[in-house]
Amino acid sequence: MAKERIAVFDTTLRDGEQSPGCSMDLAEKVRMARQLESLGVDIIEAGFPIASEGDFAAVKAVARECRNLTVAALCRTSEADVLRAAAALEHAAHPRIHTFVATSDLHLEFKLRKSRSEVIEMTAQAVALAREFADDVEFSAEDATRSDVDYLCEVFATAIEAGATVINVPDTVGYTMPTEFARLVHRIRDQVVGDRDVIISVHCHDDLGLAVANSLAAIDSGARQVECTINGIGERAGNASLEEIAMALKVRADQLPYETGIHTQELYPTSQLLSAIIGCPVQPNKAIVGRNAFAHEAGIHQHGVISNPLCYEIMTPESVGVPANNLVLGKHSGRHALALRYEDLGYAMEPAEVDAIYHRFSSLADRKKRIYDQDLIALLQIGPGASERIATESATVAGRSAQSSAV
Repeated sequence: MAKERIAVFDTTLRDGEQSPGCSMDLAEKVRMARQLESLGVDIIEAGFPIASEGDFAAVKAVARECRNLTVAALCRTSEADVLRAAAALEHAAHPRIHTFVATSDLHLEFKLRKSRSEVIEMTAQAVALAREFADDVEFSAEDATRSDVDYLCEVFATAIEAGATVINVPDTVGYTMPTEFARLVHRIRDQVVGDRDVIISVHCHDDLGLAVANSLAAIDSGARQVECTINGIGERAGNASLEEIAMALKVRADQLPYETGIHTQELYPTSQLLSAIIGCPVQPNKAIVGRNAFAHEAGIHQHGVISNPLCYEIMTPESVGVPANNLVLGKHSGRHALALRYEDLGYAMEPAEVDAIYHRFSSLADRKKRIYDQDLIALLQIGPGASERIATESATVAGRSAQSSAV
């Protein structure tokens, strides 16, 4: 039986770029878009055309470059916005106009200064206008999770009647909980969408660290499009992380029997490319693509991974494009990992030899944060007492480096 397909909507180039320090120039956006196409995303949201000439040019360039997926342009529910988005998408092979307006009473009163009836009218007019330029129109209700649910459903129904093919439920400020969000999506599916050919999408922010959990809960309740970014970059605490969602669906297919078009072996290369472009490294303990995601230092973990990686890895490094796992040698490491590293360096050892050098290694590891291959070779060559001398020499070199770098 074929699995249901979840469309992956990548907004790295739009919402992701709004993250402080994560801006990209035109060439960088096009380069990133090409990689996203290789990754297998279904939709790239390339920018907000009316926001700036740069965003307009970026949407136009990505639309020309990426022919095998949908290119979306964001716009508010105003005529000028919609027309600008349509112009940017003029040469797209598969254009989507994505229009949005806030629906929470908080936003209506303090940001929009509009009444509920005015927002409904704005929604109907903008979606209808967008349909004149694109068959694929997405409507988003900003701050949906803090909106009155009856009113939210009324706005979504208006958008669908006006021609929206996708309705998006954003958790704009990362406020909702997984069970709560699941109930909301379920109600929208039953009360608004029904049997109509309309896709429910979700767009979750990570202010409480729940963006991925909320996205997965929504998928399980009927959402068939998920909006996300590479490395989870985005406004404030960021967006739902594309790589985490893709691998959760793959690893836990027993609980989430859905598929995506993501080529998971391209996840790590895509993450690395984004980091290089924006100059923002991924946190070491980031799931899937962080430096430590497949690193093991504790001796009992290292022994298990050496015997069978499945002991401590629920996916292989190769499945996400990482060359191999990384046994990090430190004070928590055990004899098995030490022996394997020496074997990799060309030194085959008997168990008694490993025992003899392990004590010197442990002494050194207590003094140094990181153990390098040259340290291991030195332990062999210098013999007993080497750990103190190596640690002292390393500290001296480090001190000199710190002095020179401060000049």
